[in-house]
Amino acid sequence: MKSQTYIPCDILKPYIKSFVIQETSNERSYKVLPDTSLVIGFQYKGKLSYLDNKNEIPLSNSGITGLQDSYRVFKNSADIGTVLVFFKEAGAAPFFKQPLHELFRESLSLDNFMLRSELLILEEQLCEANDDIKRINVVEEFLISRISKAEPDKLVLAALSLIHKSKGNIRIKELTEQLHISQSPLEKRFRQAVGASPKKFASIVRLKNAISGYANENSLTALSYEAGFYDQAHFIKEFKTFTGETPENYFSSNK
Repeated sequence: MKSQTYIPCDILKPYIKSFVIQETSNERSYKVLPDTSLVIGFQYKGKLSYLDNKNEIPLSNSGITGLQDSYRVFKNSADIGTVLVFFKEAGAAPFFKQPLHELFRESLSLDNFMLRSELLILEEQLCEANDDIKRINVVEEFLISRISKAEPDKLVLAALSLIHKSKGNIRIKELTEQLHISQSPLEKRFRQAVGASPKKFASIVRLKNAISGYANENSLTALSYEAGFYDQAHFIKEFKTFTGETPENYFSSNK
């Protein structure tokens, strides 16, 4: 399997964390855990699908996946090649007119957001590109053509900062008090720019931090308390939804 990461050009750096080109020769299934930003995928060869209750759901060659609050299992065909665009948090909003919370738990074809004729030209250019740099250039030109001139929402950026500073263990009331705004307008602006409510986003951050902060010498009880869970059963339930496994099984299989 090949996986190569590329830094975006200066114009796109405020919005995009990285581009990744992946190629796999063998058919395989793999699990992806929830993350805090949206992802666009372009398959320039091969096919990708995801498994839902053992049903295989084909994905478009060019699609976007919104924020998820539970793991997903993907399956790729043999000899697949993909360009992945990993947005920064709130970085996807300038490229789409639609509020991003409409993408929550969804994976949709890009032809829902642009003319099908334009998308076909883009896909053809990607298929004709014969090296990684040319593929990245094609995707960058496409993204640059879609940037709106709207300024980033400073309130949303401040809310993101507070959520991360607390490792996701913060109540909405605390957010609104620190940001001097009522709950309704905060939630509306946050959902539009980030793709989920502040509460849901904080829960993703909290579990990601619990997983990354686990050490072998930690007890799972201590881990759950550190993550802000005061009920072990609640922690296990949310962890299993997030990863598909109990904490014991997850950490023992990922040593």
